[in-house]
Order: sequence, then structure tokens, then C-alpha cells
Amino acid sequence: MVSLSRNALFFFASISCATAFTGPAMQRPAFTTSRATVADEEVTTSSFDLNEYLLSKKDDIEKALEASTKSTMPETDKICESMSYSLMAGGKRIRPVLCIAACEMFGGTQEQAMPTAVALEMIHTMSLIHDDLPSMDNDDLRRGKPTNHIIYGEDVAILAGDALLSTSFQHVAQETKNVSLERILEVIIKLGKSVGPIGLAGGQVMDLECEAKEGVTLDDLTWIHTHKTATLLQVAVASGALLGGASKEEVQACEKFALNIGLAFQVADDILDVTASTEDLGKTAAKDLEADKTTYPKLLGLEESKVEARRLIDEAKDSLSEFGDKAAPLLAIADYIIERSN
Repeated sequence: MVSLSRNALFFFASISCATAFTGPAMQRPAFTTSRATVADEEVTTSSFDLNEYLLSKKDDIEKALEASTKSTMPETDKICESMSYSLMAGGKRIRPVLCIAACEMFGGTQEQAMPTAVALEMIHTMSLIHDDLPSMDNDDLRRGKPTNHIIYGEDVAILAGDALLSTSFQHVAQETKNVSLERILEVIIKLGKSVGPIGLAGGQVMDLECEAKEGVTLDDLTWIHTHKTATLLQVAVASGALLGGASKEEVQACEKFALNIGLAFQVADDILDVTASTEDLGKTAAKDLEADKTTYPKLLGLEESKVEARRLIDEAKDSLSEFGDKAAPLLAIADYIIERSN
């Protein structure tokens, strides 16, 4: 049995939940299962060495992200600096890794997936910049650093988010190599949908409307986080599969997997918001509680939320059973999502 060591956990924390427009962490792992154990020293997920896999991707992802926001003229120095500030502020990089892992599962290469992996992180970062604005969640701390608008002002922060979003599509179209134009176009369409009214934006609006609202149901909450959080994870895996040459049916299996891990990711985030400190989270703790947001612990209770997260992960892993050992990175990441400590 090979384990996920502290180095892998550090990878996710240092090159770093709910997302689309948020992101969290917990003091100690909240889940115990027969499939995986969590201790201070290591997380055992499977016979696959997730630690080694993550470390093998770290430098290439970081270099690609850094190169994507380089200023090419003095007039763009400030906007590019603001874009890079948040893009390179660290993060779990779950979306890029999922995209690359899915592509490799179908025989594709990291090089084929990297432009989309970068685009996914650009979109995710945009959502965080905008989420932290005073008109949204009004937070001054993200990943242990001052939020973008605190450093650059609200006006530049908004524009930096806008620039990251538009650049993400350009990056996929311009930089993707050795993939058919048809598949590249499909990836761009999926990315576009993930940000619109049936994606991040729609989920965020519904989330705002449900703050301090009576009678919000579990179905409402699932809709919110299917679109606000899970959609971008779903696109990450589906896009990677497309770039790797997957069939329509195989892409659908990947989408089912990613939808469930995306919802589990949000459940874990909600748990972390009420169980972790600001220092551990790298952002203000208990923000959802203070805003009276509808969360899984609020509707289900803390213990039942943990059960729901594990159920979602188990269902997700079942979706990839036909791919055998080729799915090992994705399966290990699924376990990590609810066993992470940040």
C-alpha cells in the first residue's frame, strides 16, 4: 500500500474551495472510512502513489501558469501583475491536475491538456477574485494573502478577473496542439457554458439569493453547487477526456464522476468553514456562518454531511470502474478531496 505523504498535502496547499466562487480547508481531516485512513503523518488512499504523481506535475503547471500572464508591453504591466498576483498566489491546482489526468487516462499527453489546464485555473482564479469583492463575499484574505482588490483596488481587481476569463478562451484556442479542431471547439464550448447562467454565474446568483432565506431545500443547495462548484470540475475532467480522444460515452462517464466529486468538494468546504481556523484555511473562517448561507452542515448536520461526502465519492469512483488502473490518479484525487486538511 502506497500512501499520500505530507509532501503531497503540501503540494496542494502551497501551489494553492467552494469554487467557482470560493475555497476552504479543515484543521484535521473529518472523514474516516474503510477505504482510506487519515493520520497526522500520511493519507493512505490506494496502491497508486498520488504524492509522486502530483509532484511530477507541479513544476510544469506552475511554469505554464506563470507564462500565461506575462506582460508584453509597459502599458499592460499593471493588469498583468494583478492577474498574476492571484493566479500565482498558490492553490490546490485540482482542476489542472484533473484535466491532465483525464487526458492521460485516454492515451493523451500532458502537452495536449496543458493549455486547457491553464484556462481552467484562470477561470477559477477569476471566480475567486470576484467572489472576494465587497459587493460579493467582501473578504480581505485569500490563500493567506490580501485579496486582489485590497492590493490593486476594486476597479483593477474586476478588470483582472475579466481579463483572466477572456484570456482563458484565447489560450485554449491559440496554444492547444496536436488535437483536432473539432475537439478544441467542444472544449471551448464546455468552458463557456461552465461560466454562464447554467454555470458559475447562475450558481452564484442562486447562492446569493438563498442567503438568510427560509425554506431552502437540499435540492436548492444541490442546484447551487452543481453549477457554482461542480461544473468547473466536471469540465476539467470532460475536457481532458476529450483532448485525450475519449468517445462520447466515455466523456459522459467522466462527467458523472466529476459531478459527484465536485459536490463532495463543496460538502467538504462547508465542513471546513465551520471546523477550521482562519490560519488553517488561509481565508476568513466561518464566513458562510456569518453570512447565514445555506450549507450542507446547516441542512444535514455535521456528521450527516460527512456521510454524504463519502457517498458522493464512492458513487464517483464507481463511474470510472470500466477504466481500471488507468483511472488511478482520478480515483486517488477523489479520495483526497474529502480527506484534505486544507
